[in-house]
Amino acid sequence: MALDTHGQQQNLIKPPHVAIVPTPGIGHLTPLVELAKLLVVHHNFTITFIIPNDGSHLAPQKKLLEALDPQAISYIFLPPVSFDDLPDDVMVETKIALTLTRSLPALHDSLKVLTESTRLVALLVDLFGADTSDVANELHVPPYIFFTTSAFSLSLIFHFPHLHETTTCEYRDLPELVQLPGCVPLHGRDFMDPVQDRSNEAYKVMVRMCKKYKSAAGIVVNSFVDLEPGAFKAFKEQGQGLPPVYPVGPVIKISSADGFEGNECLKWLDKQPNESVLFVSFGSGGTFSQEQMTELALGLELSGQRFIWVVKSPNETAKNANYFNVQGCEDPSGFLPHGFLERTKEVGLVVPSWAPQVKMLSHQATGGFLTHCGWNSTLESIVHGVPLIAWPLYAEQRMNRVLLVDGLKVALGVRSNDKGIVESQDIAKYVRGLIEGDEGKLLRNKMKGYKEAAKLALSQEGSSTKSLAEVAQVWKGLKI
Repeated sequence: MALDTHGQQQNLIKPPHVAIVPTPGIGHLTPLVELAKLLVVHHNFTITFIIPNDGSHLAPQKKLLEALDPQAISYIFLPPVSFDDLPDDVMVETKIALTLTRSLPALHDSLKVLTESTRLVALLVDLFGADTSDVANELHVPPYIFFTTSAFSLSLIFHFPHLHETTTCEYRDLPELVQLPGCVPLHGRDFMDPVQDRSNEAYKVMVRMCKKYKSAAGIVVNSFVDLEPGAFKAFKEQGQGLPPVYPVGPVIKISSADGFEGNECLKWLDKQPNESVLFVSFGSGGTFSQEQMTELALGLELSGQRFIWVVKSPNETAKNANYFNVQGCEDPSGFLPHGFLERTKEVGLVVPSWAPQVKMLSHQATGGFLTHCGWNSTLESIVHGVPLIAWPLYAEQRMNRVLLVDGLKVALGVRSNDKGIVESQDIAKYVRGLIEGDEGKLLRNKMKGYKEAAKLALSQEGSSTKSLAEVAQVWKGLKI
């Protein structure tokens, strides 16, 4: 018995340890890495990242993880899973979910080792990771979800099993707006991509996953109370049946790596007037058809406004073609309109593939952001007070657009024609409106208010700082 007590004391001397499991996509890993840093620096946790492997090129993930403090944060890559049995047109969300479920045996083994060698107090997964709960429970490790997008989207996840059981049509055909508790109303057509086709495997994955959310020990959300007060209030009021929800955002990258391209962009920005430049970027995964690429180029030219555009090669088949492989871009002159680069060289800068987004958004010359409405990009804009033109492409980005345009009123939303193309003259109108129009001024002022609210939420006595401290206390066993 004495030996056992000694063993328990030994274990309590060890720092509390959290296992973090991101699902594929650099946009899922980034906020988890930033959250891990906060847990290490402010709450003395040690962390192990366990990375499921979809078999794609993992250099960006490795680079991100190698830059972390190896004393506090370690990482394991699980063996790659095979997708040979899947059709070529399988949805990204299905592949993400299957990467995880097919990695569960390997994850179980890694977690078992951690339970024996560390004081493992929690398993934290991202929004596609709910299928890990059975493994966590078997090993007596509390399963938590880090929900890396809005409380608005989380509200739909909670409500989705009910919608699934009470409707039969496709959601885009719902005649009335859907009113989620405490949220801005939205059309079914604006629901996230994987629920838009009931016959698709991705739909079945979502139904199963949403049901599992309620069995999480807690859900940590990358948003903050003053950004989405209605949704967070509703979670509290619904109480029983929902796990505790902890708003800890905005958790974003503080800086972006310096590269040659970064220096070029920043030097160019340094020469421009304050709030005069539109930053144009569609995230690590977003892609356009050649026709849409041409319209965007002509629209930027027609606007007459200054711009920095991060371009990627066009893709005719998917809007998220770069999701699993963040690829470089060939010489843009090969796919941009003839003479465009020459004609716009005085007012615009075209950057192939990548730019240091955080530095671009924090630069005083940046006056607006044309974005795909990915949540990481959205939060970065809020933290730096930059108003938006919202152009969603995939995943839950249409929901984010509804929140930004109708709810928060910090963005102009683009409209497409019958063929799904946003036309050049409309693009020019949005750009001019945001950078020099009266509406742009209103959006900018509103966004600056949220910038202050975000700063306050992250301050020492702020709501998000307190909320993360509460999670830390629960994990350490100091609060039940």
